[in-house]
Amino acid sequence: MAAAVDLSLRGHEVRLWNRSAATLEPLRAAKTIAYDGALGDGAIDIAGIEHDLAAAITGADVVVVTLPALAHEHVASALAELGCTLPVVLNPGHTGGALHWRKVFARTGTPPPPIAELSTLTYVARKQTPSSVTISGVAGRVHAACLPGDGHALERAHTLWPSAAPAQDVLATGLANVNMVLHPPGAVLAAAWVEATQGDFLFYVDAITPGVARLIERLDAERLEVARAFGHVLPSLIDEMAAVGTADPSGAAAGDIGSAIANGQANSRIKAPDSLGHRYYKEDFGYGLVPLLALARIAGVEANIAVALLRVAEAATGEELGARGLTAKRLGIENLDLDGLVDLVRGHG
Repeated sequence: MAAAVDLSLRGHEVRLWNRSAATLEPLRAAKTIAYDGALGDGAIDIAGIEHDLAAAITGADVVVVTLPALAHEHVASALAELGCTLPVVLNPGHTGGALHWRKVFARTGTPPPPIAELSTLTYVARKQTPSSVTISGVAGRVHAACLPGDGHALERAHTLWPSAAPAQDVLATGLANVNMVLHPPGAVLAAAWVEATQGDFLFYVDAITPGVARLIERLDAERLEVARAFGHVLPSLIDEMAAVGTADPSGAAAGDIGSAIANGQANSRIKAPDSLGHRYYKEDFGYGLVPLLALARIAGVEANIAVALLRVAEAATGEELGARGLTAKRLGIENLDLDGLVDLVRGHG
C-alpha cells in the first residue's frame, strides 16, 4: 500500500494485486488508499485492484513485489506458471531473493524473467485500517543489483526508486539486508516480554537495551566478515540505517548503536511482535540468518552468533526455522564454492 501511494503520487499507474480477496475487498469498497505520514496526508485512486494475477500483469511494464520473503515462493511459482517475461523488482529482496526466484523458475522449467532486488524495503509503514496506511519513513538510499543479463530489471528499479544505488552483485544487496541483523537479537532476548504482553511495548525503543545492542554489534561483525570474503566492504548496520533514514544521525555519528536505533524517528512508534509467530521470527531468522549462514559456509567464515541466535529461536518457537528457511538448496547454490558463487552472480563463468 505504501508503494502504491508513493508510485502513484510520482505519476506511475499502479495496479494492486494480492492473493487474498479478503485483503482487497476493503480497498475495492473504498476505491482509494488513504495515507498519512512522511508523504503527507491524503488518498490516492488505484487504477486497478486485482485478485487474479494474470489480469494484474496483463499490459504492465514491470512487476513490483513488496511482500515478506515468506510470500516469494508462492508469487514466483504463480508467475512461472503464467510464463511471465516482465521484469521483476523485489522491494526488498531480503537475503538471496533473486537467487531464490531464479531457482523457483528453474524448478518449473520456465526461463526466469529479468529480476532485480533492493537491499531494504523503501518504506517504514504500517496498515492502520484495512484501507489506510501510515508511512513513517521513506528510504534515503538503498542498494540495488540484478543477476547477470538482468540489467533491464535494474533499470526499472532505478526508474521507480531513484534512491536505489547500484551494487556490484546480489550478494552485496543480500548482505546489506538491515533486518536480518536488526531484528533477531531483540526478538530472541525479548521473547518472554513478547509472550507476556502480546507485544505491548516499543520494539526499537524498549527492546534495544545495551546488552541487545552489544549482541547486534557482534552479529553485524559476522555479516561484514562474510561480505568481505566475497569482496564487498559494506557499511556497518548503523551506518546503513543512517543512510536509509531509520537511525538517529547523532547516535550513528557517535557509534552508539543503541541510541541510534532507539532514537530513529521512522521506527520510534512501532510495536513489538505480538507473538513468536510474527515475521520478526519466521522471516528474519528463516529468510535472513539462514541464507546468511549458507553464504558463511561457502565463504569459510564462522558465524557463531548467528548460529546461536537461530538455535535459540528454534527452541523458543518450536519450529525448524533452519530447515524451512532459505537454505543453500532453495537458493540453488548448494554445490558451489566461493569462486563458483561469485561467477554465478557476476557472470564470470
